[in-house]
Amino acid sequence: MDLQYLVREPQNITPKTPLLILLHGYGSNEEDLFSFVPTLPEDWLVVSFRAPFSTPYGGYSWYDIDLMNAENRIDIPQAKQSEKTILESILITTNHYGLTDNETHLCGFSQGGILSYALALQNPDLFSKVACMSCYPEEKLLENISKDKKKLEKLRFFISHGTEDAVIPLDWGRKAADLLYDLGCYFTFREYMSGHGVNQKNYMDLMEFFKH
Repeated sequence: MDLQYLVREPQNITPKTPLLILLHGYGSNEEDLFSFVPTLPEDWLVVSFRAPFSTPYGGYSWYDIDLMNAENRIDIPQAKQSEKTILESILITTNHYGLTDNETHLCGFSQGGILSYALALQNPDLFSKVACMSCYPEEKLLENISKDKKKLEKLRFFISHGTEDAVIPLDWGRKAADLLYDLGCYFTFREYMSGHGVNQKNYMDLMEFFKH
């Protein structure tokens, strides 16, 4: 399954060019987080993928959700399929641009953030900086977390959540701090006076995280 995407190529691409993968939330599309591009480092290759499944109101999703169903809130087989497809798409991108000695970063919002946790913690050797916004670590997608402490220690997480989030409760988001602490990962956890979204302070802190 090939994913549609938007790409911003830097002027010069070398084997060391950093790659940033953007993963949008439910009901959105690849243009959403691509709006971050103007304030991201100019020498980065930035790719924003469109999720493979259509949603009722014209957007896209990485998997179906049923918020009324506490036991099966998310379609796990679809989520795992999307995870596999994202991983394959990242490897295709890396090979296409000849990125043999670079760092790959992830930035996901909501559904995209949930998948970013799963991708990074199961494949820590592939990623470096990981931003997970307005989301939570879904246990059913984290069955194969890497046990390699050395690899996990190399990851850097930026986690943000709105205190008024009515879609994904703040308490769910806070679970990430316990999980990452137990795994020995480095992380910053920040709460903002906002709903299910990224306010200006959140955005500025995110850009600061990527630049350092």
